Amino acid sequence: MHHTETPAMPSLSRGSIGDKIRGAFAVGRTRWVMLLLVFLATTLNYIDRAALGIMQPILAEKMNWTAMDYANINFWFQVGYAVGFVLQGRFIDKVGVKRAFFIAVLLWSLATGAHGLATSAVGFMVCRFILGLTEAANYPACVKTTRLWFPAGERALATGIFNAGTNVGAMLTPMLLPLLLSLWGWQAVFIGMGAIGFVWVTAWAIKYYNPEEHPSVRKSELAYIQQDPEPEQPQVPFSRILRMRGTWAFALAYSITAPVFWFYLYWLPPFLNQQYNLGISVTQMGIPLIAIWLSADFGSVGGGILSSWLIGRGVKATTARLVSMLIFACTIVSVVFAANASGLWIAVLAIALAVGAHQAWTANIWSLVMDYTPKHLVSSVFGFGGMCAAVGGMFMTQIVGHVLTATNNNYAVLFTLIPTMYFLALTWMFFMAPRKVETVRN
Repeated sequence: MHHTETPAMPSLSRGSIGDKIRGAFAVGRTRWVMLLLVFLATTLNYIDRAALGIMQPILAEKMNWTAMDYANINFWFQVGYAVGFVLQGRFIDKVGVKRAFFIAVLLWSLATGAHGLATSAVGFMVCRFILGLTEAANYPACVKTTRLWFPAGERALATGIFNAGTNVGAMLTPMLLPLLLSLWGWQAVFIGMGAIGFVWVTAWAIKYYNPEEHPSVRKSELAYIQQDPEPEQPQVPFSRILRMRGTWAFALAYSITAPVFWFYLYWLPPFLNQQYNLGISVTQMGIPLIAIWLSADFGSVGGGILSSWLIGRGVKATTARLVSMLIFACTIVSVVFAANASGLWIAVLAIALAVGAHQAWTANIWSLVMDYTPKHLVSSVFGFGGMCAAVGGMFMTQIVGHVLTATNNNYAVLFTLIPTMYFLALTWMFFMAPRKVETVRN
């Protein structure tokens, strides 16, 4: 059963997609099981996060929430999320991804269930703050798992696959929640979502191990995963991480582009409704939004395939990521045509291309930070960048609100600004991103 030779990288430059997939599985399947676990965690993370928006009309009526109450509830989630990113990233690197992610999902599932016991806006603010604090572990943990389990040539593809869980959650929540609400009521829905988290926690505790500790990983797969050897590097204080060039390369570029996703999340329904007088039914608003989030899934996975294909052709990992990001930044320009599109589906196509390209961009910027960051520090660096981006997201809705107020709800200004943010971020990454794993000394 065990093989000791170091296998060659399955070719990503020749043969059909099916051949490439078979080649990737032939080396061993354990890493794909680990990837499935983090994909499911990401889907669950998003369902737990997005459910409140779907239930808002019912909850506002039951508890007499004002618009300000709902705004404050969301604000406290984002505060917890921003703080949680940097704390969770550091904690994951300190105690290991298995233990840290177990604790985080256990706590966020308890926080989700606790929503069903809340009786006031203040109660929801407390629950949302704890949810944000604990859910912030998801992406640093997923990135860490991908960094540990996948070699550079597969990393962007793996990242795209687990990040597709975001869009799966975005589609499942509006499709399933209305039915569950009518059957069970809002309290039981929150408690039920919390219970699903406990199922995932059990699976993670039983199935997840780091590569060198996994009881059933083949030696050929382990050699394939660890084909780019890294010297052992010492643990360093957080102040040293903040002096690393790669930390700031990622943090600033990610802070410029990540809030665009929040814009799509919060403002696409109002935009489509304003432009095309859509209702809130599944057929009128739901189908265009599902089409957009489906394209995000294709972009997420496809973006990973492109840079993996370039690496398979002999292109250096950093160059492959940057070239891919340039292509996706150019694709995002399509969103400029959405504001004055002649019909609904032309606007949806323009936005879908841009959202898909954003997710492809994200798969590559996350892979790039994994490529140049020592594996024992990757969650800390990603957590700091994620915190900066979360703070950017907190201000994004404020900026959008001011722009729309000043321009009498003209989205053209915003859609024109969006592509420039990616070219700005790409220029910064081109000059600042290290071209190899940084050596860190105390």
